[in-house]
Amino acid sequence: MSVSPGQLRLLAGMIVIGAIVATGVLVSPAGVFGAAESVSSDPYLFGLVVVGLYLVRPLLALPTTPLALVVGYGYGVVLGVPIALAGVIMTVIPVFLAARWLGDAETRTWPWSIGGWIGTLLERTGTTVSRYYNTAGPVRGVIVSRLAPIPSDVSTCAAAVSGVRLRELVIGTAIGELPWTVAAVIVGSSAATVTAGGLGDLGVTLTVACLLAAMALLAGPIYRAVQSRPQRRSVDRQMDR
Repeated sequence: MSVSPGQLRLLAGMIVIGAIVATGVLVSPAGVFGAAESVSSDPYLFGLVVVGLYLVRPLLALPTTPLALVVGYGYGVVLGVPIALAGVIMTVIPVFLAARWLGDAETRTWPWSIGGWIGTLLERTGTTVSRYYNTAGPVRGVIVSRLAPIPSDVSTCAAAVSGVRLRELVIGTAIGELPWTVAAVIVGSSAATVTAGGLGDLGVTLTVACLLAAMALLAGPIYRAVQSRPQRRSVDRQMDR
């Protein structure tokens, strides 16, 4: 039985994802961030630890906000914001390239070859994601996905399989992650110890604000999409005649 390149990539991707999930379960985030706190008095060593944390973030399936808390704890707000934002961008690029590579089979629809309800679910998900980026636009779509409180790697993979370019991903990520990064750095800089518990009470307010901003960004594209539907239906009817 021959195996297509797309199936090999799918198998490789499943193995890698399984290893990442297993590593994330076995490795304690509290222990990882505790190691950063233990060297916080040495700025150079702390910097190496921070770089290391961002490099292994995709492998440990760590969220980006706790890392920004660590950066804020060690570097304060002025240095912490650009460092944390650069770290986020640095960590999403390998995830984006990996997802793009897995999706670049002989056709860009290799996941849909899976039968049953899983294949149907994947097909509908892919169609929905593609429609979202076609409506919102690549940069705006990435910004909104970063503002929304969803896992960073999920939105990165969605952008990768939807044809978003790397430059558009970087721009959208920098803008969309900015409010989360600033808030996390501020909280981390005022903390007595390194914490991975999140933004606390500020998190609820920020989540609401980011959701409102995301809705405002999508209002225009959604309105234009709704307005264009009757026109498309009219054109289709005329062509059918």
